[in-house]
Amino acid sequence: MTATDPRPLTGEPVAVDLVNTRWMLEGQPADLFAGAAGLGRLEGLEVWLEANGLTAERGFRADKATLVHLLTAREALARAFRDPADPGAVSLIDAVLEHGRIRATLTPEGVGERAEFADPAWGPAWTAARDYLDLLAAGPDRIRKCASCTCLLHFFDTSRNGTRRWCSMAICGNRAKANRHYARTRER
Repeated sequence: MTATDPRPLTGEPVAVDLVNTRWMLEGQPADLFAGAAGLGRLEGLEVWLEANGLTAERGFRADKATLVHLLTAREALARAFRDPADPGAVSLIDAVLEHGRIRATLTPEGVGERAEFADPAWGPAWTAARDYLDLLAAGPDRIRKCASCTCLLHFFDTSRNGTRRWCSMAICGNRAKANRHYARTRER
């Protein structure tokens, strides 16, 4: 049985969810792949794989090689989120993408695609890097960092008008509103 996911924000696209494996917990940095919430490194990896549907049934394993490749992809994506034109980030993402390919398929349901990997340990990292390409195609300006200066989380803004500012209104958004209210009442 997989442990409970301790992260404050889940359900984002795979690329964003991978970057969000680092977050702030009670004012301190936390890392799902480095023992956050009492999970071991591979337990954290198992939680992340399960949360993103990258399970053993699909040929993915929570092992050291997969973790190393995911850490490479996470660093590349984090750099690209900060500066999409960063040549180092672009080069790292491209290097991750070298480890997989899309194969066109025809099934009874119609035309499809299937990812293929020479080494399955690269599968989750490649999937996250490939997802980043899809996010760039959908709206590169909608990949955002939470507006809270104390938050490390990112999100893909799917709001109709593209004005989402917070990773979560329940957490960072509410905290910002409470701080503004407190400042206004203190001034009086």
